[in-house]
Amino acid sequence: MSRSIRTITAAAAALLLATACNSASNSGGSGGGGDAGGGSSVRGVTDDSIKVGGIVSMTTASGYSKKDTDLGAKARFDRANVEGGVHGRKIDYLGAEDDGQDPGKNLAAARKLVQREKVFAISPMSSVTFSGADFLQKQKVPTFGWGTIPPFCGPSYMYGFGGCMVPMPGGTITQSWPEGLTKVMGGAKGKSVAILANDNDAGTFAIRTYKQSFAAAGYEVTYAKPTVPATSVPSDWSAYTKEILRSDGGKAPDAVVSVMQTPYNIGLFTAVKRAGFKGVLTDPTDYDPGLLAKSATKKALDGVHVLLTFQPFEQDSADMRQFKEDIRKTAGENVPLNMHMMTGYMSADLFLSLAEKAGKDLTVDSFQKAADDYSDTGTMVGDRRLRQGQKESFGCGALVQLKNGKYAVSSPFKCYEPIPFK
Repeated sequence: MSRSIRTITAAAAALLLATACNSASNSGGSGGGGDAGGGSSVRGVTDDSIKVGGIVSMTTASGYSKKDTDLGAKARFDRANVEGGVHGRKIDYLGAEDDGQDPGKNLAAARKLVQREKVFAISPMSSVTFSGADFLQKQKVPTFGWGTIPPFCGPSYMYGFGGCMVPMPGGTITQSWPEGLTKVMGGAKGKSVAILANDNDAGTFAIRTYKQSFAAAGYEVTYAKPTVPATSVPSDWSAYTKEILRSDGGKAPDAVVSVMQTPYNIGLFTAVKRAGFKGVLTDPTDYDPGLLAKSATKKALDGVHVLLTFQPFEQDSADMRQFKEDIRKTAGENVPLNMHMMTGYMSADLFLSLAEKAGKDLTVDSFQKAADDYSDTGTMVGDRRLRQGQKESFGCGALVQLKNGKYAVSSPFKCYEPIPFK
């Protein structure tokens, strides 16, 4: 494993869960290698096409699915192709491989796409199990996804569409969550928060991060523990709720912050409501109109403020109108929007922007050079800056609240000054 990725993994160990990086044949050449046909020697590039594939956790043991990430990417690539492609080359999008959130399958998918399918790039990659990262870095495969896991922070071929969202030593922490919540709560002074995460290394790292983040914003952090089993959703939440609801000097905190996925949030929020909690509930996961199809789920998540690192669907902007139009054209008029669609869409969008800048003579080298000083402004994830985005988040976010079966913006999309990560 390369030094850069080993260092990153140590900083937030086991977010990758496991690695299975065996030696692999090199694709050859700094330009990407591999005879792609059509007069080009660049892997995945012909005179009239660029081959791209994705890796997405479409199925998981908990039932949580990111399958619509694939749909979002396809919608963006479809529009690019209708508009003529990139310098005359259409995007040959193969769709996404399902890694089942399994380390072995993630690496196998990466190998298949590079060695058998000969893709130029991976976009999107959406899984917490990114054991194929080291392989893709060694093979010089530009890879795009949501930068919430360590491999998107540092390695030169990995690009988070919102920047690097995992604070690194010497780096910074984005303040979009606590600052957005400050607007919701009418200030942070004198307000207390309790933070809960899963009992794994990812949860431990999240607690370390958000404890600093909320404290820096002026909140009193009365509880911050990664104690919920990561392997299965608890059937009894009473032990957790008892601690949380007595954490502020024997009384409940003003806000309960969950850094967990939807099945856990449903259980936790249902339990604290039943215990009489009347404060603010918030998480970074549950922005999905599909969740509203079940009345029990809708009830459990009612009132929850959800952190977004992109413009809310409820915000009216030219880019958001374009996004919705693209999704409708690809998936149909009545498909409900969700954050996974945005993950795929913005991963594809960043790839297309860099490929456009790389010019007609597309190679991995020209692509990487295009990224060296790339920047743009006013996108649905804020102002994008590379290579800074491989070290820090773009620092923008919003909060939406689920109320009476509908989402509404509770804190508008805005960019905030980061704080040093300690």
